Amino acid sequence: MRYVDHWDTVVVAAIRDAAPQVRELTLETPWTGPHTPGAHIDVEVLIDGRPDMRSYSLVGEGGGALRRIAVKGEPRSRGGSRYMWSLQPGARLKVTPPTNSFELSLEPAPYLLVAGGIGVTPMVGMASVLGRRGAEVAMLYAGRSRGEMAYLDELGAALGRRLAVFADDEAGGPPDLAAAFAALAPDAQAYVCGPVPMLDSARAAWAAAGRPATRLRFETFGSSGRYPNAAFTVRAPRLGVEIEVPETRSMLDALAEAGVEVLADCRRGECGLCALDVVAADGVIDHRDVFLSEGQRDEGRKICACVSRMAGGVITIEPPWRGDVSTTPSKVFG
Repeated sequence: MRYVDHWDTVVVAAIRDAAPQVRELTLETPWTGPHTPGAHIDVEVLIDGRPDMRSYSLVGEGGGALRRIAVKGEPRSRGGSRYMWSLQPGARLKVTPPTNSFELSLEPAPYLLVAGGIGVTPMVGMASVLGRRGAEVAMLYAGRSRGEMAYLDELGAALGRRLAVFADDEAGGPPDLAAAFAALAPDAQAYVCGPVPMLDSARAAWAAAGRPATRLRFETFGSSGRYPNAAFTVRAPRLGVEIEVPETRSMLDALAEAGVEVLADCRRGECGLCALDVVAADGVIDHRDVFLSEGQRDEGRKICACVSRMAGGVITIEPPWRGDVSTTPSKVFG
């Protein structure tokens, strides 16, 4: 788990199911000031008795001691959601204060919010703030079915008819992002949060429309990919290391357990600090990051070890760690 300079202790004040597979936890915190829309916290979780960390967006506008997060139930996850779903009211958690890498600009410009599945969580606060300010805003929200889509009532109250819902079990299919982007005013901004395929489609459609890259903001919600988690093998010949990465562990964690240190910070595939050189790949690399460009992914010469993995098979890497000296810093600021 990466070094964090400051942790706070919070108490789980209430728990409710915001949707059949989405559990909302209300936390009693020591914070009094509001957080900005798009903010998240890091939470210390226990997986197989070992501490690890997961990031969760804060839901809605925050003020006062109570803050909300939402966790999707993922039985085949690496263990973070199972731990969070096991909590009961009164449980105590170590968390970081709110930080924001997906901040809403609040410029006087049109906004389009796009959410897929649990990627809706940061959008609840954005929709509330923009709706209350009378901004020109619309939202596209995609999910498997309306019954599984959390926060529809809150979003409807904030946006009314400006909220468009796209459910897989209804006619119409997923949102047409190319058409949605083409209809935007030249100075419009888009904020997208969802699974990696949605983010890739949004980035491609935005670029194809000739829109400035700086007007598109996006955030992933963790380790979702194109393929189901599968075990795979990692080889680092220079270090004489060959390890098996189980489907429930990340490549980054498996390397660390084998004594191969890899620098990492965000653990969400956003910062690129953990990107490793790929020597060979016998199988398909499932890129789950939002750091590498599409061209870099096609080249297959880099992999972000925190979230990306192989869809089975073997990957040979060249880690920056020499193996003959200590690379553990005295302090790393995230």
